[in-house]
Amino acid sequence: MTAIEPPRAAGVPTVNTERPIPLGAPAPRRTRQGVVAWGDHRVTVGGSAPIRVQSMTNTDTADVIATAIQVKELAQAGSELVRITVNNDEAARAVPHIREQLDRMGVSVPLIGDFHFNGHRLLAEYPAMAQALSKYRINPGNVGRGEKKDRQFAQMVEAALRWGRPIRIGVNWGSLDPELLGQLMDDNARRPQPWDARQVMYEALITSALASAERAIEIGMAPENIVLSCKVSNAQDLIAVYQELARRCDYPLHLGLTEAGMGTKGTVASAAALAVLLQQGIGDTIRVSLTPQPGEPRTQEVVVALEILQALGLRAFVPSVTACPGCGRTTSTVFQELAKQIDDHLRAAMPIWRSRYPGVENLRLAVMGCIVNGPGESKHADIGISLPGTGEAPAAPVYVDGQKVATLRGERIAEEFRQIVEDYVARRFGSGAG
Repeated sequence: MTAIEPPRAAGVPTVNTERPIPLGAPAPRRTRQGVVAWGDHRVTVGGSAPIRVQSMTNTDTADVIATAIQVKELAQAGSELVRITVNNDEAARAVPHIREQLDRMGVSVPLIGDFHFNGHRLLAEYPAMAQALSKYRINPGNVGRGEKKDRQFAQMVEAALRWGRPIRIGVNWGSLDPELLGQLMDDNARRPQPWDARQVMYEALITSALASAERAIEIGMAPENIVLSCKVSNAQDLIAVYQELARRCDYPLHLGLTEAGMGTKGTVASAAALAVLLQQGIGDTIRVSLTPQPGEPRTQEVVVALEILQALGLRAFVPSVTACPGCGRTTSTVFQELAKQIDDHLRAAMPIWRSRYPGVENLRLAVMGCIVNGPGESKHADIGISLPGTGEAPAAPVYVDGQKVATLRGERIAEEFRQIVEDYVARRFGSGAG
């Protein structure tokens, strides 16, 4: 690592003429690549594949229609893999019918079965369910105790091999194997300088995941068909665990706080933890586990996950809108209203634009509120508008590809600007675009 140079003395120029500042970019990922598929729809995971977004239903899986509808909503919001609970016989019987309903609706998103305690039995007794799922999630802390543990874990892996399905070995600090944790705690007590209890917990999470993966490979599972996760609910703990897990293996890794929380808290906690890891090249799939506010759609957690990836420049899902926060120069709410109108319009248009205008998700717009940063930000965007601030002339210059192309005035600014955006999208991203 390059040593940090001491600060220059006062009066000495601070311009760097020796080397350019490195471009901001995430570190490359180094994991294996696997595939989760349903029919002809293949979702690559790991390696050079895009970082995938996952979500999970919160309906009663036994309710076929409600679950299929929610899966469709999550998929349309951008979830590329959707996990459903398979916790009892009723849920297991429902899974093939959920898959059938999704296929009828043209929704090919792969379904992941979430198993705890009785997955070995359900996979054996309901082969139609095992076939309808594209991937199985196994929690090694919940597959059994004592001599049953290894046998029941093996039965789940063997089911995955029988049906050609990948698995996620998902360790959770709320359901760690008590035998393993107890053994590590005893070992720690005998150390001359015992570790902190949290450090022992970190080691238990990682050891459980890696030992389970090794056992799955011994049974016959290919390493690229194993995804690992070690979920906790604290951001710093998640960062520490995954940094070490990534150092010790090259399995694809699934990231997410296990219980992020509600609203702003859950959003900020997830963004803080995931951004650090993703920037370091750690993580191949992500989930933002938000507790929905009363009446809030389940899809909000998908929106947050997409925004995290887009903010880091890892993927693009919808055109971005830069808008200033407002200050004493912008006592009018016109720029706020226009920014929201444009953002809403872009999101509503994307289902059609995505197929009609390939690449449109990379479009950058700016809706600015005054002359201070307005023209500059507008020039840096593909399309930008600088609205008049308090006391400024009632004119809104519009910039396209860095050049001023129009000045809008009057009551129809929003409508006219939207039309400029529509025309630009058709010209740049349409089938006849050069």
